[in-house]
Amino acid sequence: MEVASKTAPLRSAWVRGPAWDGLWMLSALWLAPLIVWLFLEYSDAENSPLDQLYFGLTAMFWIGHRLSSSYLAYCTEAYRPLLRSQPIRFIFLPLLVTVCCFAVFLPPDAALPWSRAERLVAMAIIDYVFVTYHFATQHFGALSLYRTRVGRSACITTRKMDRIFALCVGGGLVLLADLLAGATAFQDHWVNRWNVSASIFSAQDGIRTGAIVVLSAATAAFLFVEFRSPRWSLPRVLYVLGIAVMVALALNPPSPFLFLVIWTSQHWILATGLASQVPVGEPVPERGYVRRILHVLNARPWAVLGILVAASVLLLPVFEVEANRQGGTYYGDRIFGALVTGLRTSTWVPALLALGFSTGFVHYLLDRSVYRMSNPEVRTAARGLLERTEGSYLPPIAS
Repeated sequence: MEVASKTAPLRSAWVRGPAWDGLWMLSALWLAPLIVWLFLEYSDAENSPLDQLYFGLTAMFWIGHRLSSSYLAYCTEAYRPLLRSQPIRFIFLPLLVTVCCFAVFLPPDAALPWSRAERLVAMAIIDYVFVTYHFATQHFGALSLYRTRVGRSACITTRKMDRIFALCVGGGLVLLADLLAGATAFQDHWVNRWNVSASIFSAQDGIRTGAIVVLSAATAAFLFVEFRSPRWSLPRVLYVLGIAVMVALALNPPSPFLFLVIWTSQHWILATGLASQVPVGEPVPERGYVRRILHVLNARPWAVLGILVAASVLLLPVFEVEANRQGGTYYGDRIFGALVTGLRTSTWVPALLALGFSTGFVHYLLDRSVYRMSNPEVRTAARGLLERTEGSYLPPIAS
């Protein structure tokens, strides 16, 4: 997510205000102590109250966040002009990605040089690389958004600092932690084949210590530069501290499950919260009964949030077929029971795998498009996020 250049500071450094931002943008700061507290006195995190928390967060936000950028692109009046002016980004590329995913999984084993199982492994590894980068770029986008709020988006030095911190700390160190924990996707199929992997694992204690030193130095350097700015931002400081806490948990986790919970939940919550704010103030549609109903909902952030949460709950068992490719708990069974267990052994599995991967890749793609604030048309579409200030009312744009 890139934020456009503006030099004049907005009225508030917060997106909506301390309370809203604290819940949605800065969720790492309250998730971390809650997660650790729920894990205390339990030797197995996946059989602790923490698992119940993750069940609730997964059901409410996982699929909703994945579909949020598609909802903004295709179900809001704000982005309708971009479907016409930028069809390659918003229509053709997502369609191409979807077709490619189905072309990978639908053919039977004998139809292609690789079996479906081998195709699954390859796609999962590709997805892991993309999702790691996707999480890191979300951190850069959040920092950029807060930088814009205080009128510093034109500062090239600060922008570079944000990008380096997000990609190196929020991406690189997390990847390193996953490698040390053996938590990358199908790690035995690629990482463990490298000659260097054995030496990394044998020296992992020293590597973890060195990574903590790098994390501490990078965080201290970021905060030093931030506080020296004449227009320093408290939300930026808090967001960076949240990243530091999450990465510290990744490098020295009491259980890998703790980091999984905070890293994914923070990402889902932030994405869902932002999506609920973007279409506020969109133009009133001139025609179309369905479009008018959607407009009424899009003008109310709580309604958009409700749509995304409902979609997340209802579609959970469908997408878990793809997500739990390496085993694990199926949370959809806790809601729908035996009604959905048959999906995992049905003839629909190849199509469900294709659906899961395609929506994931399209999400990475559309997130880059709907939050590409360097584009004037996108800035206009996302004015509900960029221009709304604490306690203000944003009037709709005339059609």
